[in-house]
Amino acid sequence: MPLTRFSVSLDDSLLKKFDHKIKNERCPTRSKAVADMIRHNLVEQEWRVDREVAGAIVLVYNHHRPDLLRKLTTIQHNAHGLIISTQHIHLDHDNCLEIVAVKGKASEIENLSKGLKSLKGLKHVSFAAGTTGRHLS
Repeated sequence: MPLTRFSVSLDDSLLKKFDHKIKNERCPTRSKAVADMIRHNLVEQEWRVDREVAGAIVLVYNHHRPDLLRKLTTIQHNAHGLIISTQHIHLDHDNCLEIVAVKGKASEIENLSKGLKSLKGLKHVSFAAGTTGRHLS
């Protein structure tokens, strides 16, 4: 893919903050950092316009709570069209980490995430919004 050069004018203090940020993130060049920010913004746009997207829902919970397990399973079975994979990891005797990989309309994935997050007994829920990559180069 051909590259195009363009220039950007920034206030000195903003540029120093940007350089500090990309150095801390170990980004090799300003160009890569700008391209990453643009891609991140484009992925956010995919979510705002309700395109088909992908992501991951991460759950941590005590697996000894039987009612919680039943509710988690029910919600996931009802969303079988969105869930493309799950990974269940035993962190210790009591705690489990579950990663739910999802793909579908952004609004449907957000509803699934909210439904899971609403369950009492979960210790942690986080969501990583991603992309299918179709609209990015």
